[in-house]
Amino acid sequence: MKLLKRLIATLVLLPAFACANEGGFALDHAPDRTKDVSALQNGAKLFVNYCLNCHSASSMRYNRLRDIGLSEDQIKNNLLFTGEKVGDLMKISMQPQDAKAWFGATPPDLSVIARAKASELGSGPDWIYTYLRSYYKDDSRPTGWNNMLFPNVGMPHVLWELQGIRGAKYVEEKDPHDEGKTIHKFAGFEQIKPGKMSAIEYDNAVADLVGYLEWMAEPAQNTRKRLGVWVLLFLGVFLVLTWRLNASYWKNVK
Repeated sequence: MKLLKRLIATLVLLPAFACANEGGFALDHAPDRTKDVSALQNGAKLFVNYCLNCHSASSMRYNRLRDIGLSEDQIKNNLLFTGEKVGDLMKISMQPQDAKAWFGATPPDLSVIARAKASELGSGPDWIYTYLRSYYKDDSRPTGWNNMLFPNVGMPHVLWELQGIRGAKYVEEKDPHDEGKTIHKFAGFEQIKPGKMSAIEYDNAVADLVGYLEWMAEPAQNTRKRLGVWVLLFLGVFLVLTWRLNASYWKNVK
């Protein structure tokens, strides 16, 4: 019994341990934009303009964007810039060895990044939403940027023109484990230089981008969910019919 209680207590505390390992930076909840066509279209535009330069999405074709209401002409005129065809995969021309030399690591493929980042701390969209809103200016880093959620990240802040330049504020507090020491505690961000968007506009833009990444990980997810409801309803009706048929068949067999 004692062993069972210890096991239950360990399982309950696992999220807290994981949060401690990640530096204690909590994830913000990402708005669900996977059913908002206009948000997905804006997210696709942001993805192509700001992400597809370094990150590929090799499991996704441009023509799949027709599923979110874009015509082939709109895709050609607004999302294709280097001679790609509408039926091509979303790949990049940058070589992996060059990317590693420039950024310290090869930028990951983003086809299913919204699922790959899911953990006990939160969903993949929550992680990306928080990550893209946690950059701050850090002149000690090679790129000039750092991230509260992903410390010492190699990726620069590609959306800085939209968000502006922010710094991280810290306050000194006594170490709860050693009163003779002080620790620097994160106390929020301060706007150093404004961007093209206000804070609310930037958060909405990031939510659109995250919604698109979530949709791209499984373009048929909304169809799957709708069909799943009908399948469950059918199975429920079939269960009732089977139960009554079984009762009718065996009623005289006792």
